[in-house]
Amino acid sequence: MIKEKYCLFTIFGATGDLAKRKLYPSLFRLYKRGELHKHFAVIGTARRPWTNDFYRQVIIKSILELIENEKQAAHFASHFYYQSHDARDTKHYITLKKLGEKLKKDYYINDNQIFYLAMAPQFFAGIVSHLKSQHIIMGKEFERLIIEKPFGSNLKTATILNKEITKSFPEKDIFRIDHYLGKEMIQNISAVRFGNLVFEALWNKKYIDNIQITFAESIGVENRAEYYEVSGALKDMVQNHILQVLSLLAMEAPKRFKEKEIRKEKIKALRAICKYTEEKALKNFIPGQYVAGDFDNQHFLGYREEIGIAKNSTTETFVAGKFFIDNERWQGVPFYVRTGKRLTEKGTRINIIFKKVAENLFNEQNNRTALPNVLTIYIQPTEGFSLSLNGKEIGQNFQLTPLKLQYRNKASILSNSPEAYEKLILDVLNGKRANFSHWDEVARSWELIDVICNAWDNYPQKIPTYKAYTMGPHEAFELLEKQGRHWEWKPDEWYIKRGKL
Repeated sequence: MIKEKYCLFTIFGATGDLAKRKLYPSLFRLYKRGELHKHFAVIGTARRPWTNDFYRQVIIKSILELIENEKQAAHFASHFYYQSHDARDTKHYITLKKLGEKLKKDYYINDNQIFYLAMAPQFFAGIVSHLKSQHIIMGKEFERLIIEKPFGSNLKTATILNKEITKSFPEKDIFRIDHYLGKEMIQNISAVRFGNLVFEALWNKKYIDNIQITFAESIGVENRAEYYEVSGALKDMVQNHILQVLSLLAMEAPKRFKEKEIRKEKIKALRAICKYTEEKALKNFIPGQYVAGDFDNQHFLGYREEIGIAKNSTTETFVAGKFFIDNERWQGVPFYVRTGKRLTEKGTRINIIFKKVAENLFNEQNNRTALPNVLTIYIQPTEGFSLSLNGKEIGQNFQLTPLKLQYRNKASILSNSPEAYEKLILDVLNGKRANFSHWDEVARSWELIDVICNAWDNYPQKIPTYKAYTMGPHEAFELLEKQGRHWEWKPDEWYIKRGKL
């Protein structure tokens, strides 16, 4: 039986896109499941002068696709209250405190509170400082803070921000959210690894040739020009999402599958990643920027032609690179990563490429070389995994042919599975931090990324380009080809064969 959670949520940035697209639908799903019911309330704050009634209309609109019972939806929305708020004005926090105290009494919430900072990071430290100085947080029951990325723009700014936040919230109550860690197949990485001896026994340098992590987006910069111009693909995706996934793939088996043990092994894996010199960073990390291109009879603008982008911008919309891990398990195995916008197809997947059979027993009878076995973990938009094998082709002769064992989650399962934000918000309610970034993880990630950023800044070069709806600049392919390897996922080939690209 589901036990209802008692809590007062305060969402800073309540009128924003994130709140409408992710937070309100996720809270409604938790409400429908009974995780939230009578004893919860939500204060939405932002600068806009909305009323409670208008705010509740926004809530209803944001959950339209999930509504099965209008009375139920109206009751859910009645738990939401709006407070027009200037995050820098101390007087507004006094008003916020009064409203919070009233709602805690009205809904019998006690003093359980969650504060969600869904707004620009330059406001984080000021908000948290005011929460403490105005006694909105008082050290009673649980008081938890959820922070969206980016957490700083480099190690220095991240460290300053962390020091400011930990003056008000201890590390155990800070939840740095990475929505990829809430995705089903990201959480399945450990199940595939540690739950199957056939993989865990081979999960090392003796049997694995290389590992490839791809986070591909087919969309352009869209309406994020202001943010993206100062961020770029490296900080936007590699520093957080990709390095988090890499740590899950590379970490040693925890003694127990518990939060502290998992985090300990993730941090050890991140610290074992070789930190490049700037010279080596230039050789091992390739930036890219999309230019105009045609796809399926449509024309797409280049990055510099997008609204809000500088005409001479050198911001990378793509990055490919490789990391090495300096430990006994992974010595010499490259972890290739790539991510970008306006790539051929949207998709996130991991390819584990095993080494080829050293000697082919069938050489005399077979004129085809045995292909390496590849384990693929599909994260989005499809979810599942596949394993490529070598088998015998049907017929008289003994010819090798590639086979694939594959499992994909059915659409019916996916439609009923919890969304990433839904799972992560429930984790915060339950005080579970395994799927959130610890400060030690954030700090180490910035150490690794800062070197690459500094190398690009200190040794400026003409940024490689790639046409919209291709898989990046040719330099990204050369990165692997120089070692006799190639990117395993090549979606552009499918479209080229059909004359769409």
